[in-house]
Amino acid sequence: MKKIILSAAILFAGSSLFAQTNWSADKVHSTVKFSVPHLVISEVEGQFKTFDGTISAKTADFNNAAITFNADVKSLDTENSDRDKHLLGSDFFDAEKYPTMSFKSTSFKKVSGNKYVLTGNLTLHGVTKPVKFDVTYGGIAKDGYGNTKAGFKATGVIKRFDYGLKWNALTEAGGATVGNEVTLNLKLEFTQQKG
Repeated sequence: MKKIILSAAILFAGSSLFAQTNWSADKVHSTVKFSVPHLVISEVEGQFKTFDGTISAKTADFNNAAITFNADVKSLDTENSDRDKHLLGSDFFDAEKYPTMSFKSTSFKKVSGNKYVLTGNLTLHGVTKPVKFDVTYGGIAKDGYGNTKAGFKATGVIKRFDYGLKWNALTEAGGATVGNEVTLNLKLEFTQQKG
């Protein structure tokens, strides 16, 4: 009986060492960028400047953590105001009608070492589709103010046609002006919430 009680106490103590931790995106030290093929021969890059994200983790290595992410579509910036205006209009994002891009994880699994696979549902332009990201976990460190930080890099590819962003024009050679596949590159730093 004493052994059972002792084992239970050890299990409880071990689980309390990894009590759930909550994290929020540090927007100053994070970027949310994308790239899309242009004229087949090159790529155009852009970013969303306004976003937020959360992580709820029950293990020290973040395996099986729950992750959410939102971006303000109107914060899109490709460093060209005319192009941004076109992208935010009805040909593409229709940002007045669909102002938010959101993601909610369904799985976050460690593959090996600091490599993970993140899957979840991405809602964009009023359409929700499953997506997958390859994630590199950079580790944990304290900043100069005593805050605990965690860093991640995530890369995934979506097809904009799947989300109803179907505008296109053909080049003289018959190719697409704007490619279908969009690469998402997120470099995110999270701050552990206290309390």
